[in-house]
Amino acid sequence: MAVDELQAIIQRCQILEEADFKGEDFNLFQVAGQKCLEDGYAAQLLEVIQNEKNKVIIKNMGWNLISPLVRCIFMYKQDDDKREHCLRILDQLAQLCNPKELFLGLLEQIEQTSGEQVCPTVMLLLQPLQTVLLKLQNKKAYSVGLSLAMIMNQLTPLPVPYTKQQIQEDKLGLCQCCNAVVDFAKPFVNEVVKNMEKSSEYNDMELKEELIKFCMKSLKYPLLTAQLEQLEGIEEHPFRRFAAEIIDILWGIGELIPLMFVHHKDKSLHWEDQEFADMERKSSADSLACLSYLILVQHFGVECFPVVFSPSYLLLCNMTHIEVLLKRTEESVLSKGLDLFESCLLRMEDNSLLHHYLEFRDFINVPEDLVKVMTLCPMEHMRKKSLNILQLFIDKFDTEGKYTLFRCLLKTSNHAGVEGYVIKNIKDQIHLASTKEYDNIWFTGHHLISLLDLVLSLPEGAETDLLQNSDRIMASLNLLRYLVIKDCDSDNQTGVWTTLGKIEQNFLKPLRVGLNMSKAHYEAEIKNKKENRKEAQSSNTVCSLTVSGEKMPPMTTGMQLQVLHSALFTFDLIESVLARVEELIEVKTKAVMDEN
Repeated sequence: MAVDELQAIIQRCQILEEADFKGEDFNLFQVAGQKCLEDGYAAQLLEVIQNEKNKVIIKNMGWNLISPLVRCIFMYKQDDDKREHCLRILDQLAQLCNPKELFLGLLEQIEQTSGEQVCPTVMLLLQPLQTVLLKLQNKKAYSVGLSLAMIMNQLTPLPVPYTKQQIQEDKLGLCQCCNAVVDFAKPFVNEVVKNMEKSSEYNDMELKEELIKFCMKSLKYPLLTAQLEQLEGIEEHPFRRFAAEIIDILWGIGELIPLMFVHHKDKSLHWEDQEFADMERKSSADSLACLSYLILVQHFGVECFPVVFSPSYLLLCNMTHIEVLLKRTEESVLSKGLDLFESCLLRMEDNSLLHHYLEFRDFINVPEDLVKVMTLCPMEHMRKKSLNILQLFIDKFDTEGKYTLFRCLLKTSNHAGVEGYVIKNIKDQIHLASTKEYDNIWFTGHHLISLLDLVLSLPEGAETDLLQNSDRIMASLNLLRYLVIKDCDSDNQTGVWTTLGKIEQNFLKPLRVGLNMSKAHYEAEIKNKKENRKEAQSSNTVCSLTVSGEKMPPMTTGMQLQVLHSALFTFDLIESVLARVEELIEVKTKAVMDEN
C-alpha cells in the first residue's frame, strides 16, 4: 500500500541526520509520495507533512512532490475533497521546504507547462512562489526577476482577447492571470518604495530594475495588443485594471516620468550579438510607445503627469512612439498609433507648429507612414481616420511648414489620390494667401511658382498613365482653373501668368497629346471587344484584362466593356476641364492684348 511505503521511508529517514540523506532516499520519498497522490491518499500524505517529527524530511525532500501534486490538483474537480487536500499540501510545502529548492521546483513546473494549462498553472503556483521569494535572503532581486520573466515568457505566446465577448469569456484565463501576476509583484514593489522613502539615495537598484523590466514586458504584452477602450456591460475591464496597476508600479518606484521623456540608450542591455541588441531596442520602443498611449490617450496616471510641457514638445517627444505604432499592421496596435497622434495634435492650436520641426526626421517619416495607412490598410475606418489625422497635422503647421510638408508629400507619396488631396490643400492655402487679412509669402510669387512646377506637370510627359493619375490631374486642372479665374493678368499676384508658357509646355500640351492617345487606344480596344463578342459563341466568355498596368480579375466581355467605357468617361471628364482651362487662358490673354 502506498501509505505504508511512505511511512516506512519516513521512519527510516527520521533516525538520520540531515547531512546523511542520500539520493536514494530522495527518490524513494518522491515515488512513494507520488503514489499516495495518484491513489487518492492525499489526506494521509497531508498528515505526514504536518507531523512535526517529519519537519526536517519535508524541508529537504518535499519540493520533489510539486510536479505530481500539480497534476493531481488539475485532475480532481473543484468540489472534490481530495483537491482541497492537495491545495493544503501545496501551502504546507511553501511554508516548510527549503526556499531555494522549492523556488527552482516551482519555476520548473511553470516552465514545463504549455497551451491551455499555462494560466491555470501560473495562477495555482503564484501564491507559493511569492511565499518562497519573500523568505529568500540571497539573490532575492535576481530570483524575483527570473520568476517574473519566466511567467511573462510563458504567457506571451497566448492570444490576447480583443472583442468584448472574448474578454468576457477569457477562454484561456489570460485576463485573470495578468492581474494575479500584478498582485504577486506587489510585496516587492512595496519593498522598493519603502526603501526609497527611508533614503533619498536608494542605491540597491537590482530589485527596482527587475520590476522595470517586468513593467516594460507587460506594456508590450498584453497591453500593446489589448483592447483598452471602456466596454459597455463590463464593469471592471481586466486589461484596464492591469494597465492601471502597471502605471501605479512605475509611478511608485519613480520611473513613470523618466520613461516618458528620457531616451534610455544607456539602460539597454549591451549584447555582443547585434541581432539581440536590435531585438532589445525594438522591444523597448514598443513598450515606451504603449506607455505614452496609456497616459496621453487613456489617461492612466494622468494625475501624476506634469502640466508644464507645451503641446509642441509633447508632440516632439511622441513622434518616435507614433512612428513605431504606425509601422505595425495589426489593427489593435495601428489604432493606438492613430489615437496617440490625434491626441497630441488636438492639444495644439492651428498654425502654431513651427516649420523648424520638419527638420526632425520623425516629422517626415510619420506622415509618410500615415500615407501608407491611407492607401494600403485593408480596413476602411482606419483609412478614413488616417486621412483626417493627416489634415489635422497639416492644419497645425505655420504657412512655411505647410509649404515644406506639401513639397515632401508630393515627392514621396507615390499615390495619385494622395497627391490630388495635397493639391486641393495647396489651392486652399493660395485662397487664404489672396485675402488681405491673411498675408503670407509662401503661397504667392516665386515660392508658389516653385511649388506649381511640382504640381502642374506629368510624371512621364504625354506617355503618363492618365487613368492611374486621374485624381492628381483633375486636382491640378482645378487648381489651374482657380488661378486663372482668380488672378488677373494685370495683377499677377500668384505669378501664374509669368510662368504660363512653362505650364503650357510641361503640362497642358502633353496632357492634350496624352488624352488623344489614351482615348484612341481605349476606343480601339472597345471596338475589338465588340467584334470579338460577335464572333464568340456567348457573350459570357471569360477573358483577362489589364488596366493601368494591373491585371484585373477574370471578367466577361460585357464587364470588360463597362470598365473600358468607364475609363473613357474619365478621359472625357479630364478633357472637359482641360478645355475650360484653355478657354479661360485664351479669353484672358485676348482681353489683355485688346487693352494693350
